[in-house]
Amino acid sequence: MDVAGYLTRIGFHERVETTLGHLERLQRAHLTAVPFENLDVFYRRGVSTEPQASIDKIVTRGRGGWCYELNGAFATLLAELGFDVRWLGAGVLPVTGPMPDHLAIEVRLGRPYLVDVGFGDSFIRPLPLDSDGPQDGGSGMYRLEAEGDLTTLVAEGPEGTKREYSFNRAETYAAADFEPSSHRLQTDPSLQWTQKPFATRLLDGGPDRVTLLEDRIKFRRNGVTTEHPVQPGEEWNRMLDEWFAMTP
Repeated sequence: MDVAGYLTRIGFHERVETTLGHLERLQRAHLTAVPFENLDVFYRRGVSTEPQASIDKIVTRGRGGWCYELNGAFATLLAELGFDVRWLGAGVLPVTGPMPDHLAIEVRLGRPYLVDVGFGDSFIRPLPLDSDGPQDGGSGMYRLEAEGDLTTLVAEGPEGTKREYSFNRAETYAAADFEPSSHRLQTDPSLQWTQKPFATRLLDGGPDRVTLLEDRIKFRRNGVTTEHPVQPGEEWNRMLDEWFAMTP
């Protein structure tokens, strides 16, 4: 793969070392430069779980994607850079369909870390998987709860806790294992992926964020969220280009 091209795409211009500090900077750079978005799903163009297709989409076409694409491509990049990487098959809670329906990443750097660049507005720094106490995820507090064979990512906020997804670290996954869920999520007309277009990314490494929804654009800056209405069509496309450098 074109490692230099990928690093340029995410704006990472320093020599990469397999350290926790560089892993966090790579994660934040990816979350800033590469949007979590569903446009190919919404417009029924179809998406692949194969990493090379996702890398081409991100690096060559300047696009984003959803978890199978973003985490699949990022895991491949990390492995090429010398990180010890495993694919994690997760179930978004509450589980409503076949598992796994989410791809996350485990990176071992002396101890194991959970990494994710494909779950939208969530943690933005590696989380130690061998810690069950509260952790600063860069965008809020998180915990990793062990329940039998499963580990669950839990977000802690002022309004309470939210169980985001669960995964079994003992199982090994590859791209083909996510095809059934990818097909279901792309074709079920009742799901958010097929109903409304969206795109979201970090601003300047986070935790500030911009999110473009069907009828509005949201900005979170210094912990304060503001919203502005956006008309479908020309204005929506202009916001997509201005804030995400993409066309529908």
